[in-house]
Amino acid sequence: MIEINLAILSSFAVYLVVVLVIGVIAWRRTRDLKDYILGGRRLGRWVTALSAQASDMSGWLLLGLPGYAYLAGLESAWLLLGLLTGTYLNWKFTAERLRQATERCGDALTLPEYLEHRFNDRGVLRLVSALFILVFFTFYTSSGLVAGGRLFEEVFGLPYLWAVCAGGLTVVIYTFFGGFLAVSWTDLLQGLLMFLALLTVAVAALIAVGGLESLAGQIGAVNAQLLNPWTDPEGDPLGAIAIASLLGWGLGYFGQPHVLARFMAARSAAAIPASRKIAMVWVSVALVAGLVVGFAGIVLAEPALHGADSEKVFMVLTTLLMHPVIAGICLAGILAAVMSTADSQLLVASSAVSEDLYKGLLRHQASGGELLWVGRIAVVAIACVAFLLAADPDSKVLDLVAYAWAGFGAAFGPVVLLSLYWPAMSRAGALAGVIAGGFTVIIWKQLQGGIFDLYEIVPGVVVASAAVLIASRVWPQPAEKPGQRLA
Repeated sequence: MIEINLAILSSFAVYLVVVLVIGVIAWRRTRDLKDYILGGRRLGRWVTALSAQASDMSGWLLLGLPGYAYLAGLESAWLLLGLLTGTYLNWKFTAERLRQATERCGDALTLPEYLEHRFNDRGVLRLVSALFILVFFTFYTSSGLVAGGRLFEEVFGLPYLWAVCAGGLTVVIYTFFGGFLAVSWTDLLQGLLMFLALLTVAVAALIAVGGLESLAGQIGAVNAQLLNPWTDPEGDPLGAIAIASLLGWGLGYFGQPHVLARFMAARSAAAIPASRKIAMVWVSVALVAGLVVGFAGIVLAEPALHGADSEKVFMVLTTLLMHPVIAGICLAGILAAVMSTADSQLLVASSAVSEDLYKGLLRHQASGGELLWVGRIAVVAIACVAFLLAADPDSKVLDLVAYAWAGFGAAFGPVVLLSLYWPAMSRAGALAGVIAGGFTVIIWKQLQGGIFDLYEIVPGVVVASAAVLIASRVWPQPAEKPGQRLA
């Protein structure tokens, strides 16, 4: 456990107060469900860019990525390549078209609602999509609560359940009150904090080891295989399955509802290119800094980490290299990373309840105020279920994240992309793609050995794409609404 320091505690306290104040301000500007779910479609280029990237990366950026680099060495470069490629392609080919398409499709507020309007669906496609979102995001949110709990447990010595409560309650409060505006504004703050924390620790670590060349030499002295991107740390070749699995993470971007929601909420499609440039600078520097922290940990953090959780490498280096005040700010960056994704997941899941299930199935004429409160109540309910899932201290954060990432990427990625570029895609094709992609991930995950060691998102995307193409040819769209043709 990190020794409790007043400066670290003060940094955390200031950060939490700022986040809650933002929630109160956003409450005063939230008038209806459109404001609550998409912030009234008035996000500027900086908020759009950093909110999308902060909600994407989560605590994995400061905990999981450095921890993986610490264990795997340059093998982690394949993962970096996959994430950077996926991020760029998502901004390039999805963001602008989705922003335009959702506005034309009845000013759709959610991904399931967009699919309903795009394919003139009678509710089945919207229901299936909402259920996938609700189930996967409940598990996804629980992973964020687990990560936040472990941070509070490590820094403040709180019992695990109390630590989970402390982090989770903060997320619920400002999401409940402020909705999308609060989440997006705090994501802007959190994105900047995550960026500065990683960059600060990475630079300090490089100075401590004497620069990149010296770092490489010291890593080679520990284990030369850590400097070879084509082998694992034991010297065995990675093989095509391992490399494809790492690169395959990039396929997930096209189907993540919490990332796509940022594209839908941008002030205009014309602002997307500028947001893309900001986002790519942020993610490139942040990911490289995360790897540098992990690599430096091989040299600097080994005595403190020996036999412990590798994901603590960022925390260990922070306390070793930083003044307590700076360390507190950097450690608050971990909390920012956790919260920036958990709040987005809560909000998207609550929108699935309020807009897609409650309004779509139960009360078609529900007022904006009524739906607003249904969404807020859903935030609390989903958080409670996520807390129950997170209550087990043996929960595996990265396993939950990887599984949900694959599920969303396979279920929605091919469907969203093809819906934007292929006019002949039909309702049957969309429904087949969502179901085939989601269930392929579920089934593949249960199988082990040989080809089944391939990360489940890869076969999920392939099967979903094939399902869309085949079903659209066999059961073409019977009629087309005015304005429905988007490509």
